[in-house]
Amino acid sequence: MFAVRPQPVTYRLIASLLDYPDAPLVEALHELRAIVRGERAFGTEAREKLERFLDYLDSHDLLALQENYVALFDRGRATSLHLFEHVHGESRDRGQAMIDLVQTYEKHGMLLQPGQLPDYLPVFLEYLSILEANEARALLGETAAILQSITAELSRRNSHYAYAIGALLPLAGASGAELPDAAHDDDAGKPHDKDHLQALDAAWADEPVRFMGAGQPLAIAPVAFHPRRAPR
Repeated sequence: MFAVRPQPVTYRLIASLLDYPDAPLVEALHELRAIVRGERAFGTEAREKLERFLDYLDSHDLLALQENYVALFDRGRATSLHLFEHVHGESRDRGQAMIDLVQTYEKHGMLLQPGQLPDYLPVFLEYLSILEANEARALLGETAAILQSITAELSRRNSHYAYAIGALLPLAGASGAELPDAAHDDDAGKPHDKDHLQALDAAWADEPVRFMGAGQPLAIAPVAFHPRRAPR
């Protein structure tokens, strides 16, 4: 149990780090580093890993960061940041789950921009930032299995992004994944063995994750989205 509860800035910080990298993100790295160092909802190890992630962002040019992001998150389900994709895939159930989630956001006063998908993890984290602390942690906890799966695959690929998503696991009440000691994102987006990816796809055909929102359970499946790019 945490001595310090996650605050809105906790969720917004990770949402910013997991979003498609752009110039404003790179320009804000000094400010983000100060937030990481002062955010007590993270343990010492998580803060250290997040600083390594910021070092990665700071040591690569923007185009390289963007290319790696697309290679990691837009070319397969294993690391998709679209929550519903991990559960519903491309089935019709995913569409209804998206509609339900949008309506839940709107009931709390959160309106999405054109092209934004509600199950994109950074958008979901922004939603958590406007909720009461206990409700936000409970909802995050319902995504724990998905977050663990994504973190494990990112770790397998030696990606720095494993540090960012891995920081959410303790907040979600989940056991931490084994993170890479020395991440190396030059190889993170390269194709991995076909049998491994097929096994992951088969594992995603399980029951839908339930997110409790607005008093009603919502069947949610992770789906990746980014406001600056057209959805897949």
